[in-house]
Amino acid sequence: MSGKLRARRRQAVNDPRYEQLEKLHQLKEKGALNEAEFQAEKAKLLGVATGSPPVPAAVATASAPATTLGTSEYWGMPRPTFLMLLHLSQLASFVVPLGGVVLAVVMWITHKDKDAEVDAHGRIVLNWLVSFFIYAIVIVPLCFVLIGIPLLMALVICSIVFAILGGVRANDGIRWTYPLSIPFFGKPAPPVA
Repeated sequence: MSGKLRARRRQAVNDPRYEQLEKLHQLKEKGALNEAEFQAEKAKLLGVATGSPPVPAAVATASAPATTLGTSEYWGMPRPTFLMLLHLSQLASFVVPLGGVVLAVVMWITHKDKDAEVDAHGRIVLNWLVSFFIYAIVIVPLCFVLIGIPLLMALVICSIVFAILGGVRANDGIRWTYPLSIPFFGKPAPPVA
């Protein structure tokens, strides 16, 4: 490797824009940015889109809002974490009666118009919650003839497992529709690639 090439590589590694490109790449890998957002932010950072000289990193980070790098924040959390907690919020009903329902509805309503993914995950969760209550209404009277007790236990276990699986998959950027869920709020729109 020639001395000039080494000097250029050292200069690139010490350039603050290199660190920001790394952060952009990490956000894309975590699912916080899609490919189009990644390319747009990369072009802004490098000054390619406008043909203007690149903005120094210190100026860009000092003057730009936190959303410039695509870290969409909801309630102070990145989007994948918010989506995970949207699914896991159902478990709050085991601590406070109907707490999970209220929390899921509030989380969904506050951001459903701003982000299609939040809307889709909110629909998935609410479809399950309504389905759960309908199944429970049907199963509870069956408890008097004893067949309802194991069915009710199975329904509660399904609710816990579905919430955890949905939360983990949402954190990984995967949209997962709960089995046995009736689409009362409509099926979520397919994810944009």
